[in-house]
Amino acid sequence: MGTASPARLGFLLRWLGLTLVLLLVLQLLVISPSTWGEPSYRLQLIERLVSQSPMALVGLLLMLFGVRLDQAGGLRQPLGWLAGILAILLAVANIAAVPVLIIGDQTLTSQADQQLEATSGQLAMARSQLSNPDALDQFVSQAEQAGQLPQEASADDKRKLVRQMLERQLQQAEGQLKQQRQARDLSVNQRRIGGVGAAVLLAIGFTLTALSALVLLPG
Repeated sequence: MGTASPARLGFLLRWLGLTLVLLLVLQLLVISPSTWGEPSYRLQLIERLVSQSPMALVGLLLMLFGVRLDQAGGLRQPLGWLAGILAILLAVANIAAVPVLIIGDQTLTSQADQQLEATSGQLAMARSQLSNPDALDQFVSQAEQAGQLPQEASADDKRKLVRQMLERQLQQAEGQLKQQRQARDLSVNQRRIGGVGAAVLLAIGFTLTALSALVLLPG
């Protein structure tokens, strides 16, 4: 009974670990290889590889633990080689993902900056129109046609009301622009730390796992 229990546990760990590795493969197969030439799909595949690789790393470690429980004197050769080769492939894949993530981050950041600059320019132009009497009169005329101003109000009062309405709209738009900048900064940090940084650490982890499977542990 004492020797059978570790063997059953080792069998369970081996298959559980292999299942986690296969789950990573299935997650990557969801994206068609024919779309690899498109930058957005390529970046999506790389991001999925990095985000799901920790699951495969745990799976490889479970495989190694299971083998050690099966054979206390050393690794069973087939599974030891399989775990080591998979770890090498995933280490190389995560290293190759680093430049793709960096280029993708630069592209997305540049696009977001351009959109924010365009919105900021539009808001600056709209705010400058508040000090333009001719533009303000046009806004007053539009507000009168839309029924947004009291008919009995004087021309000066109408200008004040329109200026207040436009000021509120500009403040709301500037608040939204600030939120968009914060979201941009959060996305940049997430891609750089959670993407590039995670890929580097995962490459180190898979390399150590490969060494454990192929070099450090006896066969």
